[in-house]
Amino acid sequence: MIELKKIWMDGKLVTREEAKVDFLTHALHYGTAVFEGIRCYETPKGPAIFKAKEHIDRFLHSEHIFGRDLNYTREQLVKALKDTVKANGLKSGYIRPLAFMELGGMGLNPTNVRIRIGIACWTWGAYLGAEGIKNGIRCKISSFQRPFVNSGMTKAKMSGNYYNSVMAKDEAIKLGFDEAIMLDHDGFVSECSGENIFLVRDSILYTPPKATILEGITRQSLIEVANDMKIEVREEIITRDQLYVADEVFLCGTAAEMTPVREIDFRKIGAGKPGPITKKLQKKFFDIVRGKVPKYKKWLEYVK
Repeated sequence: MIELKKIWMDGKLVTREEAKVDFLTHALHYGTAVFEGIRCYETPKGPAIFKAKEHIDRFLHSEHIFGRDLNYTREQLVKALKDTVKANGLKSGYIRPLAFMELGGMGLNPTNVRIRIGIACWTWGAYLGAEGIKNGIRCKISSFQRPFVNSGMTKAKMSGNYYNSVMAKDEAIKLGFDEAIMLDHDGFVSECSGENIFLVRDSILYTPPKATILEGITRQSLIEVANDMKIEVREEIITRDQLYVADEVFLCGTAAEMTPVREIDFRKIGAGKPGPITKKLQKKFFDIVRGKVPKYKKWLEYVK
C-alpha cells in the first residue's frame, strides 16, 4: 500500500482518511477526471519538481479540452505541488494531481457536477524497473489501437481514456513482455501504454508526430536536449517494421523516465542492449533532473 502522510484536497492539506469521496462520484462511474504525472528529484539544493509549470499547464489544458475550467491559477497549483511535497517530506518521487467530477448528478450529461482537485505524492522508483533503465526492456506491438483522434480527445490526459492503456498493458504483461507499443487507426506507430517512443537509425532520432499522441513533456524535453547535443531529430510517421530494423529504440515519460528497448515482438533491436545515443541522452537527462546541469536549471522548481 502506498504511504501518504498528507493529501492536498481543494486547497487544504488533509490526512488520507479525510480525503474521502462519495460512492456516487461521477468520475468513478464515467471516467470524468483529468490528471497529471510529475516527478520530484533529489538535488544538491533539495527536492526539485521537474517542469512543474509545464505539467500544470497541461493539466489545465486537459480540463479545458474536456469543456470545463478549474478555479485555480497555474501559480496556485504549482504552490500546491510544492506544499504537498513538503508536507510528505518527499525527497524524490512521484506527484499525482487529479481533478474529478464529484456529486451533483448521475448520467452522461454532467450538469451541475462539482469539480474537486486532489494532489498526492509518494516514493516511486523506476516504473519499468531499474534493470529496464539499465539494460532495456521487451515490448510487444499491441492488438489494441490508440483511439481515433475524434473518438476521444488525445491531447487531454483524461482518466477515461486510459482504459485503452490498461488493456494494452495487461495483454503485454500476460504474454511475458514489459510494455505495449500501440499503433494508430492507420496502422502507424503512435505511443506506448504510458510512454512516448523514439527510434535511432543512422544516428538520426525519429519519433511519431503529435497528431495521435499525448504531447509528452519528457518527450519534448529530450527533443530539446538532443538538438543541443547536435543530434538530428525528425518527427515523422513510423511503421512497426521500422522499429524492428532500428539501431536503437527507447521510451520516455514521467513515470518511465527514459527506458531503452532491447527487443520488440521477439526481434532483437540493434545489438540487443542500450545503444550509444540512448545512453548519451539518458545520462544527460538524469543529470539535468538531478540539478547537475546549470543550463537547464529553469526546468526545475525547487521545493523550499
